[in-house]
Formats: sequence, structure tokens, C-alpha cells
Amino acid sequence: MTNIVYGVIQHRLTLNYEIVPFLKQPEKVKPWLMELLYSALYQMEYLTRVPKRAIFNESIKIAKQLGNDGSRKLVTGILHQMDRSGLPSFERIKDGKKKLSIQYSVPSWIIEQLLDQVGKNKTISILKSINQPSKQAIRVNQHLISIKDAIQQLKAQNYHVQSSQIAQAGLILSGKPVTLSSLFKTGAITIQDESAMLPVEALDIKGDSQVLDACAAPGGKTTQIAEKLNQGGIVRALDLHRSKIKKIDQNVKRMHLEKRVNSMDLDAKKVDQKFSDEQFDRILVDAPCSGLGLMQRKPEVRYGKKIDDVLRLVKTQSEILNAVARKLKHGGIMVYSTCTILNQENQNVIVQFVENHPEFKIEDLSKQFKFDHQINGYLKIFPDDYDSDGFFICKLRRE
Repeated sequence: MTNIVYGVIQHRLTLNYEIVPFLKQPEKVKPWLMELLYSALYQMEYLTRVPKRAIFNESIKIAKQLGNDGSRKLVTGILHQMDRSGLPSFERIKDGKKKLSIQYSVPSWIIEQLLDQVGKNKTISILKSINQPSKQAIRVNQHLISIKDAIQQLKAQNYHVQSSQIAQAGLILSGKPVTLSSLFKTGAITIQDESAMLPVEALDIKGDSQVLDACAAPGGKTTQIAEKLNQGGIVRALDLHRSKIKKIDQNVKRMHLEKRVNSMDLDAKKVDQKFSDEQFDRILVDAPCSGLGLMQRKPEVRYGKKIDDVLRLVKTQSEILNAVARKLKHGGIMVYSTCTILNQENQNVIVQFVENHPEFKIEDLSKQFKFDHQINGYLKIFPDDYDSDGFFICKLRRE
């Protein structure tokens, strides 16, 4: 059922395009009936192992149970008509941007941004990748267990295990959910995408580092930082919402890192209230963003934002960077990262920040990461590059 729910979300614009021609008055169809039709069509089109007869029978049964005989007749008629006539072709759509939008179920404004920023071929490659099933990635908590021992134990628990292509402590698991593993329950591993592990690797943390994690929830990067610290180090983990601080604390406790983490509900734009200038050796700003690098793993994010939302986020991102900059020691390192793939929230924010803060210099990440697609020292990973989340990472040193 989860697969069907996510599939309908993932392919929503496509399914709507294919169903609407068979409806005389689509605007009058009740929302739950529309969802039922989406679900049936998704199974017919994408879950080819499910017998068509079973899809029809179950959908018609649900229509009768939740509605009335008219609902049953509508669903019966639409499904049989689609099966007989076939679905409308994408070739009927003459506008190229709209065609890509419908074919890959991504809003037109995102298509326009990608075409403008990365070109048609790369855009299509990204669009194809985000509608594929996402991988199950985990990070090994090296505070508790070695990577070698984690691999051995996971294999003994009947997981298929692969090492990450890009993250030092990352593993890819298949076979069953990560949360069933005893290693997860004891905090020896945690769920985290491969790309999301890289910002902390870029921080180059020392054991006694004083670290600020300015936008910390839900705590994946906080715990990753804490793993690298010794008794002299501490990470201050901030988030605006107290409910999210509780989530950070839960993750920290599960991974047995309480002595290395201090969390507090504080707006990162108001760090002056709690911290002194030049207090930290390392600062991570994993900024609030549009999340468009997550469209594969979280298909709903593609529908929830508009370009105006992106511009508002850019303002917030810049305000956070400006606020925390003074808290970094001279010679210290600050990493700015996002899980989006749009230039406006990534390199454009950094260019503006460096212009306003000339004492900050961009560090070339090629010394740490051997990736082909760096841009002026930044690291930008697209979802199609390694079948991971899209991510942007920039390492800055304060002179």
C-alpha cells in the first residue's frame, strides 16, 4: 500500500493527464474517487505484476463501499474505457516544457529552472532519476562500531550490503527495512542519505573542536559531528522549534552521544543572544531550503513550493550565514549546504555572502572529494549522479 501511495504522489501530474480525457466533468468528481482512479491507473501502468482483473475488482469494490452505485458505475466505466482505448500520448503536447512536466510529473516552474541552469539533456536525466525507487542508505556510527564489523553483522542479519560510492561511512542496504536491524536499535547505524553525509566530512573536524550546527534538526549531521569529537569537543545543535529539538535529542540518545551534544531551541539568526564572537572552530549551516534535491525520496516536495518560496528562502539563508559568520574563529571552517539543486539557493547565496564578507574564502573541495562536477570549488551533486539526494556543499575558511 505504501508503494501505491508514494507512486501516486510521484506520478500525479502524469496520471491526471491520462485520466481527465475519460471524464465528462472532471471538476465534479469527488476527491476520494479521483484518488481511487489514480491508484488504479498507477497499478495498471507501473505495477505490471499485479493482475489487471485484481486491480479492477478491488477498485470497483472500494468505489461501492465508500460511495454508492453511481460511484461503482463511474469507476467501472472509466477503467474499462481506459483499458480499451489506451492512454493519451505525450506526443500530443506541443509545448516542450509542458510535455516534460506532464511526462515526468514535475511542475513547469521547476522544469523551466532546470532547463535554464543545466540544459535539456541533464534536465531529462535528472527527471528520469527522481521517479525511480530510492536506495536505503545508512551511516555507521563509528563511535560504537567499525565499518567492517557493521558490514559483517548486517550480512549475518540477511541484509545485502554495498559500500557507498561517495560517503566514507555510508552503506547501501537492501532486503528488508533498516529499522528491523539490531544495529539500528542499539544506535550503531542510522538512516542517512549518502549525499547528506558529505557536509560534515567537508568540515574537517578535530577531536576537540567547538562546533555549531546552526540548523540541526532532525539531528543526522549533529550525531555525525559528535562521532568525530573527543571529550574536549562539543557540538551546539540549534533549531527554531522545540519539538524538533526533542527529535535531535532522541537521535543523540539512541546513538550514545549525549556527552558531546548540547541542543537548544534557538533561531540561528539570533545566535548573538547565546554565543560570543569567534567562539567556534567549525560551523555547519545546513540551511532551510526548497528540498528539491529530495524529489526521488520525498516526491511530495515537488508540489509544495513555488519560485516565490525559493526567493523567500534565499533571504533566510543569507540572514543565517550573516548572523553566524562572526561566531567563527579566524582560521576556522564554515560549511554551507542545502538539499536543493537550484542555483538561487546555492552558489548565488555564497557569491553574495563572500562579497559582503571578504575575510571568508572558498576552499577547493577537490582536495577532499574526487568528483568530476565541481563548480568553482563548490560541490553540487544531482540526483542522477549517484542515485542519491541532490546536494550542494561549499566550504569556507575565515582568514
